[in-house]
Amino acid sequence: MTETLTPAQSVSANATPASRKTPFYRVLWVQVLVAMALAIVLGYVDPARAIAMKPLGDAFIRMITMIITLIIFCTVVTGIAGMENLKKVGRVGGLALLYFEIVSTVALLIGLVVGNVVHPGSGFNVNVAALDAKSVADYAGQAKAQSVTEFLMHIIPTTVVDAFAKGDILEVVFVALLFGFALSAAGARAKPLVEVIDSLTHVVFRIVSILMIFAPIGAFGAMAYTVGKFGLASLGPLAKLIATFWLTSTLFVVIVLGAIAWAAHFNIFRFLAYIKEEILLVLAVSSSEIAIPTLMAKLEKLGCSKSLVGLIVPTGFTFNTDGTSLYMTLAALFVAQATNTHLTLTQQLTILAVAVLTSKGASGVQGASFIALVATLSVIPTIPVAGMALILGIDRFLSMFRALVNMIGNGVATLVLARWEGELDSETLRQGLAQPS
Repeated sequence: MTETLTPAQSVSANATPASRKTPFYRVLWVQVLVAMALAIVLGYVDPARAIAMKPLGDAFIRMITMIITLIIFCTVVTGIAGMENLKKVGRVGGLALLYFEIVSTVALLIGLVVGNVVHPGSGFNVNVAALDAKSVADYAGQAKAQSVTEFLMHIIPTTVVDAFAKGDILEVVFVALLFGFALSAAGARAKPLVEVIDSLTHVVFRIVSILMIFAPIGAFGAMAYTVGKFGLASLGPLAKLIATFWLTSTLFVVIVLGAIAWAAHFNIFRFLAYIKEEILLVLAVSSSEIAIPTLMAKLEKLGCSKSLVGLIVPTGFTFNTDGTSLYMTLAALFVAQATNTHLTLTQQLTILAVAVLTSKGASGVQGASFIALVATLSVIPTIPVAGMALILGIDRFLSMFRALVNMIGNGVATLVLARWEGELDSETLRQGLAQPS
């Protein structure tokens, strides 16, 4: 009898081979780690050739992102259509938004506190007139074009096809929710269509497993470009900011997310080991969206329902951006300190309040968080937005951990909500995390 693999099992079996019989050099995370090491060496030895490797990283990111919308649509539709209790969708969605808001606000507060304690920008004494304001102008223009109302209206696509054509995750989730509810309401009549979409889901995840073969090549190209373009020497002048942000991000994952994981009866370190391939990929390409397909598959493999994963992960990458939240308040204080701009407590709280809104529009794609920060600083006239030019050159290094914390935070959120919904018991989850991913 032939065993039928679920989409999650299919990706796990093909994209992340880690059985005892598999040679270590064929394990995905080992290949990615070696590729990153080679990329760093190339970037240091031959920067020009390393920069030329950029298309390899860009091509891999495009291959994954082209399939993300289909994965989300199929997962959400089949998950909701197969649920007997549609009230669960609303309950899970409400709990998710509450969780997202609380944790991301905590991240914003931590960034604010660290900025006031460490003072990463002190001593720079930057002359604002000497800064290259033109380099920030384009980002400022994009930031002004995004208002809260426009962001909320943007969730509704102009047409169904437009949602997929633009690759907007929230628009696709909106369309998928409507389709899922409609198919569920149609009952037996819609069963053939549900089966077709379910079959398409298996095919799409098979495509992901094929594309993940090229992950080491993509990681090599992205990391080589980063080191070759910016160089390790570029870290020197702003080393304090980078070190502060990296350390803060690490402590946030270990302490804050670790405490949340402990409350949900699972170990944060075992979870990090379980998603080690995704961690390395996100670090290499500086984008958390690249991990969506395989992260969703691994969460399903642990026992989370398809509908819950389909709801939490995609929306979380927009509304639960913990890494972006840490970055925004810390970087805002850095710019103020570097330009000798004194901020009152009221002004700092204003930055916090505005960042609560602007951070929700910053996805895991590199550059979006920078735009959101420019929009945040624009509401405090005393802070020169041109000061953002100071960190524009090292934003790639900041985005590595920014995207990483975003991805880890959404994985933890999904497991926590699955525990709240009774989909996972602590023993099953513990055993799942102990198994090779």
